[in-house]
Amino acid sequence: MSADRERMVVAMSGGVDSSVAAAMVVEAGFEAVGVTMHLAGSASRCCSLADADDARDVARSLGMRFFVANYTERFRREVMEAFADDYLAGRTPIPCVTCNSKFKFEYLLDRARAFGAERVASGHYARTERDSGTGRTRLFCAADSRKDQTYFLFELTQEQLAAVWFPLGDLTKPEVRDRARALGLATAEKPESQEICFVPDGDYAAAVERIRPRALPGRGEVVDRDGRVLGEHGGIHRFTVGQRKGLGVSASGPLYAQKLDAANNRVVVGGLDELGSRQAALEGVSWIAGELPAEPVRARVKVRYRHEGALAKIEPKPGGRAIVAFDAPVRAVAPGQAAVFYRGDEVLGGGWIAETAP
Repeated sequence: MSADRERMVVAMSGGVDSSVAAAMVVEAGFEAVGVTMHLAGSASRCCSLADADDARDVARSLGMRFFVANYTERFRREVMEAFADDYLAGRTPIPCVTCNSKFKFEYLLDRARAFGAERVASGHYARTERDSGTGRTRLFCAADSRKDQTYFLFELTQEQLAAVWFPLGDLTKPEVRDRARALGLATAEKPESQEICFVPDGDYAAAVERIRPRALPGRGEVVDRDGRVLGEHGGIHRFTVGQRKGLGVSASGPLYAQKLDAANNRVVVGGLDELGSRQAALEGVSWIAGELPAEPVRARVKVRYRHEGALAKIEPKPGGRAIVAFDAPVRAVAPGQAAVFYRGDEVLGGGWIAETAP
């Protein structure tokens, strides 16, 4: 890509990926403006003020203007509190999708236009391509499959995809590190976090208790599918579908959390053979093409980030809904997680898992 000093805003999280993305924007000839979105406060391992300092150092070394945008209150309301509410409702949330679609693209694009820029760049591992026949922008997996982040981007609209550049889409993580070292960037050796940014220690239950201390459900029953009481749990927010450890019950064979019944404050458990789902009902479905397919779609469906995907038929429904029928049972399909549709390395869309059926 090249440009005659067109202005582009770069999302800078303070990590090595966004730092190299910023460098590539500068190298491409754009007038780059760095923006760090201060989101989760000092306890976060991402988008904190300490990260903003790292991003500022990189921006200075690249000769970029740099700004910090404070979104902490909005982030708490739209991401953190929604995360806690989902756990308390028996769902297993994935807040990184909302963070990406709302904050790192919708809100950042608004900020970019205030700066006189129509486009943004980010350090996500993903690729886009404009279809010359339809004029639409298509979303593809990154070249580095181990770092691919398209699972978190299925809610992006055509308007957003047309305005974003993913400079790292064709690079591997080692190549990104090498570029950062060659440029002498301050973040070249900075480690990356694998956890949700506002849960740096990985203790999701404790995070829920901090965020919604007055809404905790208290102790409840652990039951089997027939409703027989096997034990007691300390809070439904401490469990996810497919969980084996920490159930607090003993049995002749291993048991797994099968269902989280928030209405009755119950955790339903069963054996491994009961963990599979052949069908999932989705809500909040987004199609990358921007329109509902006229017919059912065959695709590979990922039901969590590290899931390799399962072949399925997706039947679109009105009102942003869809039914996914898997070719074979898929284990631990959890309400609250995202189901994302792939054809080869192209992302077709995705939605939120509302219900499952054996």
